[in-house]
Amino acid sequence: MSDRMIEIVCMGEVLIDFVALENGVTVGDASGFQKAPGGAPANVAVAVERLAHQAAFISQVGDDPFGHFLAEVLEAEGVDITGLRFTDKARTMLAFVSLAAAGERSFSFYRNPSADMLLTPDDVALEVIDAAKIFHFGSITMISEPSKSATLKAAQYAKDKGLIVSYDPNLRLNLWESEEAARAGMISGLDYATMVKLSDEELDFMVGGDLNKVWREGMKLIVITHGGEGSVAYTRDGGVFKHGGYSVSPVDTTGAGDGFVAGMLVGILENPDDYLSKLEKLLCFANAVGALTTTNRGAIPALPTRSQVDAFAKC
Repeated sequence: MSDRMIEIVCMGEVLIDFVALENGVTVGDASGFQKAPGGAPANVAVAVERLAHQAAFISQVGDDPFGHFLAEVLEAEGVDITGLRFTDKARTMLAFVSLAAAGERSFSFYRNPSADMLLTPDDVALEVIDAAKIFHFGSITMISEPSKSATLKAAQYAKDKGLIVSYDPNLRLNLWESEEAARAGMISGLDYATMVKLSDEELDFMVGGDLNKVWREGMKLIVITHGGEGSVAYTRDGGVFKHGGYSVSPVDTTGAGDGFVAGMLVGILENPDDYLSKLEKLLCFANAVGALTTTNRGAIPALPTRSQVDAFAKC
């Protein structure tokens, strides 16, 4: 492990997004694709680094050219990859992404299984979590075993250690065996979370839009994102904080939610004792990170730096 102090540990899938060169066409009709590293928790880790904080990443990739490419990308961004494993049992996940005219995405995944799905509880580098302040995870590695048990072991470990646990249940219905399995799996992660980030679509899917059904013991913050309309934060004591977002011309929305999450986590990190009283400022900053991410193609390639965010938004 590096000598740097790891502040935020992210765990979950990392993959290659092949993004269609044209907007408004299906994956099958695209003339070609741009290779872009991605995967929601990996995006968050890189975004944290670009926002001038220290991140580590726990996952597994194939011992193949794409897996080594992803490891190199993460390392080049400064992300600690002590917890990244390589396996020869499966290949690195790929996703082909088509974009609607406004940059909205549809995905076609290649994972049968992919390397991240085979991460076992014994493979989890718990020592990476020990020194951190925040642990972030998503729902994609909770779809099947053994990666589900590995993910929840790490989340429970982080919770027991007193870390802030951040959860982003990404809705990717075509990866689950059924809607019922997706709903149950995504809801199960709530039990570990100090903070949860949901899109309005995910809120509707998981609990029919009923925020009261999201709260769990130990949860302090729920943040709902509304795309270009900004975001709303809800606190345990009934506080509601809003930020209307920013007007940009979106090219590709891939990674925007992950940039937003990183912005929130950095805000919490920088205000550890009173972040719940500064949520308007945190939303202002997180929305700026998300908005800027939509102005370029791909997820990791599009994530903004701290100086770009500070120049774009005065929070």
